[in-house]
Amino acid sequence: MDTLARSNSASFEDIREDFELLDDWEDRYRYVIELGRKLEPLPDDMRNAVNKVQGCVSQVWLSTTVDPDGGTPRLFFIGDSDAHIVRGLVAILFAIYSGKTADEILSTDAQQTLGALHLSEHLTPQRSNGLMAMVQRIRKDAEAARTAASH
Repeated sequence: MDTLARSNSASFEDIREDFELLDDWEDRYRYVIELGRKLEPLPDDMRNAVNKVQGCVSQVWLSTTVDPDGGTPRLFFIGDSDAHIVRGLVAILFAIYSGKTADEILSTDAQQTLGALHLSEHLTPQRSNGLMAMVQRIRKDAEAARTAASH
């Protein structure tokens, strides 16, 4: 995997701090969309049924690479969406989870972490459900990586 996929353009802490500097939600939406534009493009061959996230109204693809890292699996993600705002939400999730160990991912409370951005108050119920579907997919991949490492 190339180093671009392993590094995030912004940490979640940077995103949270930037969110606090933006006064209104129009600016925050634009910022989320801009985060999405910075995502590494997803190769066409990865836009497949295996990588498609179920439970999202928009089309979302998520590909996970596991680095065994000496028995402590570390997960890296690339993904995309056909909706600009959702692509930005994907970027936020990658800032939270990509490059973390399976245990770190599984011990992260997504509701609490994302709550720092107050997104749930400004997303439609469908978008919120889709966001949680993406989190569930990431957690499922982390659980599978942890199980594989223990065998």
